Amino acid sequence: MPAKVHTDKDADLGVFSNKTLAVLGYGSQGHAHALNLKDSGCKVIIGLYPGSKSRAVAEQHGFEVHDTGEAVRLADVIMVGLPDMRQAEVYEKDILPNLTKGKTLIFSHGLAVHFGLIKPHKDIDVIMVAPKGPGHMVRRLYVEGKGMPALVAVFQDRSKKAKKTALAWAKGIGSTRAGVLQTTFKEETETDLFGEQAVLCGGASALVQAGFETLVEAGYQPEMAYFECLHELKLICDLMYESGIAGMRFSISETAKYGDITRGPRVVNAATKREMKKILSEIQSGTFTRQWVAEYKGGLKNYNRLLKKGATHQIEKTGARLRGMMPWMSKKNLKGVQASY
Repeated sequence: MPAKVHTDKDADLGVFSNKTLAVLGYGSQGHAHALNLKDSGCKVIIGLYPGSKSRAVAEQHGFEVHDTGEAVRLADVIMVGLPDMRQAEVYEKDILPNLTKGKTLIFSHGLAVHFGLIKPHKDIDVIMVAPKGPGHMVRRLYVEGKGMPALVAVFQDRSKKAKKTALAWAKGIGSTRAGVLQTTFKEETETDLFGEQAVLCGGASALVQAGFETLVEAGYQPEMAYFECLHELKLICDLMYESGIAGMRFSISETAKYGDITRGPRVVNAATKREMKKILSEIQSGTFTRQWVAEYKGGLKNYNRLLKKGATHQIEKTGARLRGMMPWMSKKNLKGVQASY
């Protein structure tokens, strides 16, 4: 059954009349939600830990900034805009002691709640508003009078008005301009993790590296391998993003189309799909989350080792040199850009 779609007419910003909204964290999503809600006429404050580098930035943007616990105490509706692995610790230390009956907690991703890292206070509403794009795009589209599509979900509805709050928040950040899909914490969390691991990040990265290695090991120049297996991927992804897979195929040559439909299934085949099903099963059972929590608490040793290994791959050295020959390409230094709190 198709997901239910909500638009501007289904949401009422009046829900936030005489209420204070708090955004905990001022990183990618946090800053976008806070600025958009402020521009929508809502009273918004920011909660950050003492010494956070984001304090000065938030104050420059016109916000009152409080320590995390104080922001929770002052607010009626609180968005937890913190990294997944930080949420449980901050919840126990700063959020839970300051929660009282009638407040609402909002998440932009359901992992911590769905897998029990956070046990919600029994007398509050717990909801999700999850824009389907990075924070800078959520902000940019809002400023342009548009909106980023989003998901909304209700985990705990003590007030019997939780969905109205979720839709009001979605309207405040501009998402109801585009359309808001109704889901659950379980569905959002499990599909999001699967997409990241099997297709968007894990699957795509591994496919690109394997293709590059295959050509280089066969004696082809690494520059040629880079162009064919990484650089041109953006062109194909853009076509798929704009028009779907069939639309992409309409735009490429007959030779490319024939190779696509006859050879693609040999690369991503029944064995690949069996592995995808195992990955999904590990997500659903909580195995992935338990492993990730253990890795995080253990100091991220394997995580950092694998990232370092990837960063020193030949494709990175080749790509850095070739991108230097493309002055039209916007250069982004993304090192260290994470959700800030």
